[in-house]
Amino acid sequence: MYDSAGTDIARREWLGLLAQAPLDMLEAWGKDRQEEYVWLRRPESGLAMVRARIGATGDRFNVGEMTVTRCTLRLANGRHGVAYVQGRSTRHAELAALADALLQEPTIRETLDRQLLQPLRARIAAKRAAIHQDAHLTKVDFFTVSRGDE
Repeated sequence: MYDSAGTDIARREWLGLLAQAPLDMLEAWGKDRQEEYVWLRRPESGLAMVRARIGATGDRFNVGEMTVTRCTLRLANGRHGVAYVQGRSTRHAELAALADALLQEPTIRETLDRQLLQPLRARIAAKRAAIHQDAHLTKVDFFTVSRGDE
């Protein structure tokens, strides 16, 4: 499925999942991979400017910079894989790019979705739920006590 700009929505989702994936999960998935590939852009680290909006609707402003590692590879079948990951982990970027290239192959996409993406979705959802729960524990409910003379 594509959005109005012609972007593959499924690919955008799995690239986001792979970028957020814990390295140990990608390592477990990638330890037995035998695919041959050629580097189009070896993993390299650099800085990216992080921007935000006040209240998610206001003017944009620069929050600061963060380290990003990126790479691009090509499989023997001609599929290209790309990855941009937070931090300096070249291995994370490599495994994410390999997974991206393999996920573009329709014949194995469903298998990879079951083996890699579904566990990633579950783990990321559990992590978000834990963060939400921790934040909820700090919530303060303010209320007004009515006085008897009003």
